[in-house]
Amino acid sequence: MILQPVLNPVLLVLLCAPLAVLAVWAIVKGPGQERAHAGRSIWALRLGMIVVVFVMLLRPGIPGGTSQTLATDTDIVIVVDTTASIAAEDWAGGEPRLNGVRADVQAIVDEYPGARFALISFDATAQLRLPLTTDATALMSSLDVMSPEVTDQSRGSSIGIANRMLADTLSAAATAAPERSRMVFYLGDGEQTTSSEPESFAAASKYVDGGAVLGYGTTEGGPMRKTTGTSAEGEYIEYQGAPAMSVRDEDNLRQISEQLGVEYQERSADAEIALPEAPTSTTDYASSGEVGNVIELYWILALVLIAMVGIELARATMLVTRLRGLTAPRRSSARQPSEGGGR
Repeated sequence: MILQPVLNPVLLVLLCAPLAVLAVWAIVKGPGQERAHAGRSIWALRLGMIVVVFVMLLRPGIPGGTSQTLATDTDIVIVVDTTASIAAEDWAGGEPRLNGVRADVQAIVDEYPGARFALISFDATAQLRLPLTTDATALMSSLDVMSPEVTDQSRGSSIGIANRMLADTLSAAATAAPERSRMVFYLGDGEQTTSSEPESFAAASKYVDGGAVLGYGTTEGGPMRKTTGTSAEGEYIEYQGAPAMSVRDEDNLRQISEQLGVEYQERSADAEIALPEAPTSTTDYASSGEVGNVIELYWILALVLIAMVGIELARATMLVTRLRGLTAPRRSSARQPSEGGGR
């Protein structure tokens, strides 16, 4: 038997003890001799209610077995392309590539439970959207609200613009927790839309223990809708009177994977993502410990309490009915003399 009290046990005692003392006093003193037995029984029932509530608040339970948990002692930085081309509609037969990005990030979260995640997005500039955290829900929430850059403000972008921010994030993580491994996942289409050469990610490679570069898009390309920063509009971006097509640049993506020292993987909706194993510093099941499953018992006490309350309500109903029965004859007998006097 184990206890998981909802409040500190001392507070529970302070809350329930005065009521229990009152009930005991009523049982000991009791009413007159004719009603002594019934009165003490009622107060005994009320004392039982107090005891049941007290035990319920202690939340008793019994061990129901154990389950092992896996904690991934790894920092994972996810770099996501948010240029206009990430909205190109060539994922899963016409969906935006960003849908595939979100699905793959969810797969990454599921693959490395307990890891710390950071999120960097880039278009014309790089932005740290989420610092390292174990809150995977916050990561997915950030991705859900993420949208491509505003089309009217786009002036071209570089696929390597996030190189410095990535290196700084990894360096800070290595300094704060050198014992932890670090992984990087770069998700983009590799399309360079500025005239300059892409910046190199080589400076970040010395902090990287694993990860992957995931490439989105097709060689045929996909059309892109105009975006306002929060949603896609109906019109497609045009080039020379025809819808502009965004094409995946595999050469650029492979170059980034070589700079980071990780594998490149082409992504499509009909192929499952192949994620690398976590680095060797990842804790295994044995070292991460076990968490006991508890079978709660408070619901049994709740049923007992309901039965006690039902008895108290039934008694109160009987008393009310009896009182009404006693008052009715008195009223009718009070009317008879006045009726006789009238005759």
